Amino acid sequence: MELLVASAIGILTASGLYLVLRLRSFPVIMGTSLLTYAVNVFLFASGRLTVGAPPILTDAARYTDPLPQALVLTAIVISFGMTAVVVMIALGAYLGNNDDHVDDPLTDIKAEDRT
Repeated sequence: MELLVASAIGILTASGLYLVLRLRSFPVIMGTSLLTYAVNVFLFASGRLTVGAPPILTDAARYTDPLPQALVLTAIVISFGMTAVVVMIALGAYLGNNDDHVDDPLTDIKAEDRT
């Protein structure tokens, strides 16, 4: 189980970093979302991975830690709100400039030469 979760975290992180390094706005937004999901899975996995076990057992010393679950739930809500805000900012930038490049040095140099 740990190997599956660790490989899922690695795949999410690698694909998130790949998308963040793209030049368009939408892949960068999707990359940051994938990185957020990777961190959420990592936090959730830090609270012990058990399958089919109740959260509170009969022994008072053995229970599932609720803190990572609460952190992940809060992180999901915050990341959803921040993704919505960033999508609206990127949409406004695209509609204003008819270009969705994140940072294009050649375009910046051409804009400086025109002024």
